[in-house]
Amino acid sequence: MKPHHYGPFEYSAIIDRKPLKWPNGARIALIVAPNIEYFHLNQKLQNINAPNVPDWSVRDYGNRVAVFRMMDVFDKHGLRATVCLNSDVCKYLPRIIEEGEKRKWEWMGHGTTNSLYPSDLPRAEQKAMIADCLSTIEKSTGRRPKGWLGPGLRENWDTLDILAEEGIEYVCDWVNDDQPVQMTLESGRKITAVQYALELNDLPVFVRKNHTPEQFGDMIRRTFDVLYREAEHTAKVMTIALHPYLSGLPHRIDALDKALEYICGHDKVWRATGIEVVEAHRAQLP
Repeated sequence: MKPHHYGPFEYSAIIDRKPLKWPNGARIALIVAPNIEYFHLNQKLQNINAPNVPDWSVRDYGNRVAVFRMMDVFDKHGLRATVCLNSDVCKYLPRIIEEGEKRKWEWMGHGTTNSLYPSDLPRAEQKAMIADCLSTIEKSTGRRPKGWLGPGLRENWDTLDILAEEGIEYVCDWVNDDQPVQMTLESGRKITAVQYALELNDLPVFVRKNHTPEQFGDMIRRTFDVLYREAEHTAKVMTIALHPYLSGLPHRIDALDKALEYICGHDKVWRATGIEVVEAHRAQLP
């Protein structure tokens, strides 16, 4: 994508669009998006030189314990996760992949490790890292990811072109709508933006804003109520962004469970994955 004052799409006011419809008349496509990440103990973490034992250990707890606690909650509500996956998890923590595969989770590319950001690299190195991430996940799961979330949601001007060249069909870094957005690159390739969540995201909620689990659960319910009401006229996407080392902790998991129970207690909620949303949206494009 060439540097430009606006994104690779036209501005579109949601009130001017043809109503969007989801399968079986659903109003909301609900996506739960856990970030399953790998951090290297021998690399800087939180701007502290290695080994940063406390911060690293908290994240390792997420992969050793908390992710399996979250699996139980998702199973309880019939939710298949759309995972933002560091491919180093495939190399070093394959047990998580095995359990996700049992549940038919969707795996999105999310870089090789959150210790490194592909967007900080020159084009050739960024392309090599993205290709390595996708091929590693494909070897581990038998399926090449169709979606991507950049570590830190970061991109540079080369990122979208590289992702499209590597066969990525949708990207979650662009959080500017309640519905998918079709992007067209200068090459003619198309890629869809499916909204991740910056506000409905346990990392800023717990780490930056110091909210309680109950406050996060209330945010989830309030967001759902408004989107569900508005979606009587045009369907919407609601993504909940989660990190096992945060929402999977014992003192937080029940608040998440209750919020998901509230949402799933409504009819017209489609428990979707990212690629399912993309395919349903594309089927309605002119």
